[in-house]
Amino acid sequence: MKWFDRLEEWVIGVLLAAMTALTFVQVVLRYVFNTGLTWAQELTSVFFAFMIFAGLGYGVRVGAHIGVDAVVRLLGRGPRRAVSIVAVLLCLGYCALVLVGSSEYVLKMRDIGVELEDLPIERWQVLIVLPLGFAWLAWRFVQVLWGLWSGRLDSLHLADESAEALKLRAQEENRA
Repeated sequence: MKWFDRLEEWVIGVLLAAMTALTFVQVVLRYVFNTGLTWAQELTSVFFAFMIFAGLGYGVRVGAHIGVDAVVRLLGRGPRRAVSIVAVLLCLGYCALVLVGSSEYVLKMRDIGVELEDLPIERWQVLIVLPLGFAWLAWRFVQVLWGLWSGRLDSLHLADESAEALKLRAQEENRA
């Protein structure tokens, strides 16, 4: 799955670069040439939506999501692992709910056949990012659950903002 991890990172990077380039072109066209692309903002929003949903799974993989886990960190390895398993199961339940609901929504939008406002693309073709993104997020949670179940992980790794803030402060003090 390493190749898929790299593909995930590559997709996020390409979408960010495309958004930046498109926005730059739009600004230049508008303020230098007094014109613009009528569809640029909508396409940028589409890129942003796809980047967000690609980033959800990426955040789980690298432990970038924040959480309230101060009490959990005080627990021993066994209880911390058990609490993490319950948390991951709850996250999987949430993913399942959103996956089912968004799939139904996308199918209804496909039946209606409404297009985007500025692009000749049917809305469902963009909204498909909802079930795909949550399916990918669920897959990442299944990977975490397997790591917890097999003992490779002892907790659901979340971003530790307080540790990062203390580290940044120490770096600033060392520079002073």
